[in-house]
Amino acid sequence: MRFGAFVPQGWRLDLVDIARSDHWPVMLDVARTIEQAGYESLWVFDHFHTVPVRTQEPTYEAWSLMAALAAATDTVRLGQMCTCNSYRPPAYLAKVASSIDVISGGRIEMGIGAGWYEHEYAAYGYEFPKPAVRIGQLREGVEIMYRMWTEDEASFDGEHYRIEGAICRPKPVQTPHIPFWIAGGGEQLTLRVAAKYAAYSNFGTSPDEFAHKNGVLDGHCADIGRDPGEIVRTSNFTVMCCETEAEVAEKKRWIRSILERFVSDDSIEPRLEMVTKDAGTPEQVAAKLRTWRERGLEYAIVNFPDAAYDRSGIELFAREVIPALR
Repeated sequence: MRFGAFVPQGWRLDLVDIARSDHWPVMLDVARTIEQAGYESLWVFDHFHTVPVRTQEPTYEAWSLMAALAAATDTVRLGQMCTCNSYRPPAYLAKVASSIDVISGGRIEMGIGAGWYEHEYAAYGYEFPKPAVRIGQLREGVEIMYRMWTEDEASFDGEHYRIEGAICRPKPVQTPHIPFWIAGGGEQLTLRVAAKYAAYSNFGTSPDEFAHKNGVLDGHCADIGRDPGEIVRTSNFTVMCCETEAEVAEKKRWIRSILERFVSDDSIEPRLEMVTKDAGTPEQVAAKLRTWRERGLEYAIVNFPDAAYDRSGIELFAREVIPALR
């Protein structure tokens, strides 16, 4: 298995009580910890307001962080899980990603999805069409990015987007182009897009669901004549990795204390379960991920909710969980 890890950026209330002047030093220190610990990639989310409720807590913009982290790291790959196709015109996004790929020396991953966080669309003035339209926009957006990265002058006349003679210089360092991570598990539409364009898929909230959607993706690949083995299967996990169960329990109490400040009483337990269900000692975490691996997981992207405050979980996971699964 392969592994990446998220850098805290505020979206999941993971910079609470940290002074604004310390945000970037903290994010940079976590990024360098991820790189030095041997993770293959680091990741940020592409959102504008916090989750599970919008608050006045910060949420740093994804592609600004991509540029900063590209200049501040050396070897780790850099991704977004995932860029919302609706938030930036695809030709502009292709140009941004290509520029940062050069800055990074060819380390960008293009995570891309159709978008879902409706109140962000409304707040920032974006239209929020029905899923079929957003996925149609995603399909066209990916096609435009592909053409921008591989053609001298790209043109496209679609239902949602049009470009004419667009030049993307510099081209990405990576050839033939920056790899696409198509995120989302919609079986009729999104996974069809993944079958055509993805180097990596990303979906699944349980091992059984993950296995089922893997099968659906394989079927779409068969329909278009693509080898399904060309698509690396990935999913995301929220993990607190601790030396002892007592430490896990203490971290859970700490997470609860943060949620209680922002989330209604009736929402705390479901949210706490979501954030802590994969918490445990290295042996416990490895056992859970092993179940996913048996169902086809090849690459895990791990969010450590305590990373801004305590790097030990990132390091412990790298030291004990990763070797157990490789």
